[in-house]
Amino acid sequence: MDSQLEQLQNLIDKSRRIVFFGGAGVSTESGIPDFRSVDGLYHQHYPYPPEVMLSHSFYESHTAEFFDFYRDKMLYLNAVPNAAHRRLAELEREGKLSAVVTQNIDGLHQKAGSKNVFELHGSVHRNYCQQCHKLYGAEFMLHSTGIPTCECGGTIKPDVVLYEEGLNQRTLNGAVEAIENADMLIIGGTSLAVYPAASLVNYYGGDRLVLINRTATPQDGNADLVINSSIGEVLEQIQ
Repeated sequence: MDSQLEQLQNLIDKSRRIVFFGGAGVSTESGIPDFRSVDGLYHQHYPYPPEVMLSHSFYESHTAEFFDFYRDKMLYLNAVPNAAHRRLAELEREGKLSAVVTQNIDGLHQKAGSKNVFELHGSVHRNYCQQCHKLYGAEFMLHSTGIPTCECGGTIKPDVVLYEEGLNQRTLNGAVEAIENADMLIIGGTSLAVYPAASLVNYYGGDRLVLINRTATPQDGNADLVINSSIGEVLEQIQ
């Protein structure tokens, strides 16, 4: 992998408007499991797969069950940024990285120091009353019971994009603009299987497309460099 790292370093050295597009694999290295994976634990404890329990229709029809699952499987507030988060924040401070586009909802990029972050699927750290729109933090949600309720009586909903819901248009537009203007696009920790987020990479028209993922992706054939490895292990070796 030494030659690949050297090639990656050369590409980064030549770039001034790098955009990083990341998925669940970035967060799993901080101990946050990929909630889309249907593993034995989910099946043992819950009667529905994660994709069902994290859908808008399930939220509407089984609200209490939704929040039981949400508190149990979506809130990892003790997680800390890993080498990937830290190096990306450093690249931004160095004036080389212009934006992070993430499918994750854990806020770890901001915790590491990144400023320009487009959270395509929202954030567990933002929660709002559906009636009066008062904002609540993740700690409130974690320690709530049953259906979290505002002092006005309204239900407090996480500001995360559930299945069947559309992406926030302002966030989407910002991500598209950042990718269109990038002189290098690094895709890391994602299999590019979740749409419409995965389709955003098509807005990149440059010749420095790098894919860093443990497994193959549908975009491998279009990439200028593919590294099948841990995103954290790769980025921490970049100067």
